[in-house]
Amino acid sequence: MFQDLLHLFFPKKCVACEENLVHKEMICTSCLHQLPLANTHLNNENTLKKVFNHEVDIKKASCLLYYYKKGITQRLFHNLKYRGQEEISSYLAEWFTPYLEENNFMTGIDGIIPVPLHRSRLKERGYNQVEGFAKTLATNFNKVYIDDVLIKKEATKTQVFKNRLARQKIKPNYFSLEQESKIENKHILLCDDIVTTGATMKNCIQVLQVAKNVKISIASMAYAI
Repeated sequence: MFQDLLHLFFPKKCVACEENLVHKEMICTSCLHQLPLANTHLNNENTLKKVFNHEVDIKKASCLLYYYKKGITQRLFHNLKYRGQEEISSYLAEWFTPYLEENNFMTGIDGIIPVPLHRSRLKERGYNQVEGFAKTLATNFNKVYIDDVLIKKEATKTQVFKNRLARQKIKPNYFSLEQESKIENKHILLCDDIVTTGATMKNCIQVLQVAKNVKISIASMAYAI
């Protein structure tokens, strides 16, 4: 009863369009139908994997959504990254879970690592927007969550709003590898929020592959096309 009264006076709002919700979900029915599902889980040689152009060795790749500027996905991720709506991260992982189950995508994965934030950005934002996504997938698939191996050494601006040439300019020393024995001989799933040109992911993968006999797959909330 208390929850019903609370909802009456302080209705939850859709995290995509900010309209009042009439149910307990985070995204309204209208927005759910508009969000562009990528369906990359159906084909491992998909557009997301091809963006890396064999520059790094990736075993599997999948994303939940396509990201379009000036659309519903831009509003959704803006709310996640800049308006404190951290819960979107876990929500998208819960939504993604049955798709990954559908083709046994997680089979063979030993641990899950989120693309890290630099400590100054983490202090400013208060959370890593990828953490909930990675942790929820780890919980749902009974995998080890690892956040102390891949470290962000320098702060960078978001890649999504840069032009394509600028996105490629990720210095190789932005990330470092710590306690590499934790991932030696393991198959790691690297998670990110939005993959653009893949520059950040490529850098992370190159750093992780310094570890002995490590295999890398990737999963992201969205891919910007």
